[in-house]
Amino acid sequence: MQLSVEISKYPLHQDYIPFIKGFIDRLNEHTELKVLTNTMSTQVFGEYDLVMNVLSQEIKRSYQEFGKAIFVCKFISGDLSPEQE
Repeated sequence: MQLSVEISKYPLHQDYIPFIKGFIDRLNEHTELKVLTNTMSTQVFGEYDLVMNVLSQEIKRSYQEFGKAIFVCKFISGDLSPEQE
C-alpha cells in the first residue's frame, strides 16, 4: 500500500533553519522514498510501512537532538505525488 504524507516542522528555537534542513536532509537519504520540499512543507511518498518507520525514526531523532518542535502531518492513502496525477 502506498502512502502520501505532508509534513510541516516548527522547531521551538530561534535559529530554526538548521533544525528543519537537517530533518529534510535525513529524509532525502532514504532513496526508496520520494521527497518533495517547498517553502511551506515537505511531502513524502512511498510504501506505507517504510514511510511510517522512517518518519517515526526521524521525528524521534529530531526531538532527541534538538528538543521541542511541532510536527503537523497529513496522511493520505495512495501515491499522490505530482508525477502520479
